[in-house]
Amino acid sequence: MRILFICTGNTCRSPMAEAILKNKAIQGIEVKSAGVFAIDGSPASAHARTVLGENNIREEHRSTMLSDEEINWATHIFTMTEGHKASVISYYPQASDKTFTLKEFATVESTTGDISDPYGGTLEVYRQTFAEIENTIGKIIKRLTEEKQ
Repeated sequence: MRILFICTGNTCRSPMAEAILKNKAIQGIEVKSAGVFAIDGSPASAHARTVLGENNIREEHRSTMLSDEEINWATHIFTMTEGHKASVISYYPQASDKTFTLKEFATVESTTGDISDPYGGTLEVYRQTFAEIENTIGKIIKRLTEEKQ
């Protein structure tokens, strides 16, 4: 199972999601992240790195622009917002059946919702976004584990 997290610049939300899921070290699950408008090679934002460090999560992130390579690699694509999902499906219609917002995949109901963007915010805003992502990833793990069986 190969999970791809998507956000805008691949420096805040998707790198945090990638690091959180990788840190769980679930056998048989590989994780990457990319951005719909990323500049290749940028590190995760300073606040994202700080919050991950506060939670004892290591990261060695460099941003990646979303491309055919990542789309073809992924078995599941999780976006941070409905807008990201629409962008992915618009550029890569072949990925529509494996693309979900993170919150959409996390629930059984047809719940929608975006993961809040901490970009430009305070460290506390990043902590809140981290908690939101971590909580939602906790919910998707059960569903992913069921799919693996």
